[in-house]
Amino acid sequence: MAELEAVIGLEIHVQLATRTKMFCGCELSFGEEPNVHTCPICLAHPGVLPVPNEQAIRYGLQIAAALECEVAPRSIFHRKNYFYPDNPKAYQISQYDIPLATDGRLGDVRIHRAHLEEDAAKMVHVGESGRIHGSGASLVDFNRGGTPLVEIVTEPDLRGAAEAAEWARLLRETVRQLGVSDVNMEEGSLRVDANVSVRPAGSEELGTKTELKNMNSFRFLQRGIEAELQRQREVIEAGGRIEQETLHFDPRSGDLTPLRSKEEAHDYRYFPEPDLVPLAPTEEMLREAREALPELPAARIDRYEAELGLAGNVALTLATAPATAEFFERTLAAAEGVEAKVVANWVTGELAAALRATDGESDAAESKVEPAALAGLLTMVQEKKISHGSGKAVLASLVAEGGDPAAIVEREGLAQISGDDGELAAIVEKAMADNANAVERIREGNDKAIGAIVGAVMKETKGRADGGEVNRLIKERIGPG
Repeated sequence: MAELEAVIGLEIHVQLATRTKMFCGCELSFGEEPNVHTCPICLAHPGVLPVPNEQAIRYGLQIAAALECEVAPRSIFHRKNYFYPDNPKAYQISQYDIPLATDGRLGDVRIHRAHLEEDAAKMVHVGESGRIHGSGASLVDFNRGGTPLVEIVTEPDLRGAAEAAEWARLLRETVRQLGVSDVNMEEGSLRVDANVSVRPAGSEELGTKTELKNMNSFRFLQRGIEAELQRQREVIEAGGRIEQETLHFDPRSGDLTPLRSKEEAHDYRYFPEPDLVPLAPTEEMLREAREALPELPAARIDRYEAELGLAGNVALTLATAPATAEFFERTLAAAEGVEAKVVANWVTGELAAALRATDGESDAAESKVEPAALAGLLTMVQEKKISHGSGKAVLASLVAEGGDPAAIVEREGLAQISGDDGELAAIVEKAMADNANAVERIREGNDKAIGAIVGAVMKETKGRADGGEVNRLIKERIGPG
């Protein structure tokens, strides 16, 4: 059987951080008493009329601009008809054939569409196993009903579970930096569904897809996709066929449970919402949306890779942490003569590790370490005034108490021992004499044996010797093999 490749697309619902709901004046809330932020409009009383939230539309335009989408000059709302207890109107106001935005891109993934809609209410299953007084029961909290959403739908451009989770993180950070949503997955303000299928590698035809619903962490998203890909491959390899359906992934057991057959668009009987006029953003609104964009993570990644030569994983780490990225750039500006990738590796590596070891956090911008201080430390390491190991010791002091790295070096006696004054050469000769067997193995061609001598020198100098200089002195004394 031909090798099967994964084909994955994501549908992301972003709750917008407006003050009020999408079509009424009720305030948004999280964690409050049930059903305290409701009105006749969001409860669908007869005769009421919805009014679009202007701020939600502006936030939607910012998301469209960030995703490089084409904004429709005239988009319309539709009624998406379905009957469920969380939907008091028996339809959801959404957008269908003329959405707000289409044909965008984030990184290597194309955006199919981004449209505005309202959220459903929240179902609350209460009692042990959802049972009260011996009977099954679910309650409905309408506080969430009517919350403004932007739904973002990608093309099926993702080819693996880890890739899908990484891209979803990039999208979340992009939206977070826009300031239009807190994108808190635990509170449901960012929800991710995955459309998953497999096909023979190299084929252009799409396989039958299944949908994984509402995975509330990126780790669960990755695990759920991995489990569904494995299930689909096993079904096909056994001669079976994939059924189009919606599935629930249980992260505790790792089980996939069918919820219902996957709906098609015609199942919802979409038709234009007669109570709402079309949306026609003005040129001023579009310009304001574009001008409101900060430097977004994808653009920052490109700049770090192209202009500074940073590795992709390091650029991603910095770009998705704006405060740390600013700390890095301030450090780089102050560290004359130190390569950008050296500064970046210290910020994301040694500094982050030292911060985690101290207080469990890794936010450089909130630490006691000033960018100028780290720049001074890296300059001393670059100029071989201190060794890399001593640099890490100085960094630990900076994390604990802040201060001036040069003063810490002086106070702790961490200045690097130079090979010029004979002190280091004498220590190397003694280490070679104490490790005569290692010297003999080196002469016999075992280059790894040099580690024992280098280790002895580092122990004697308490890490103040330069490893490269130590290696040079050892090889100079042993001579050609």
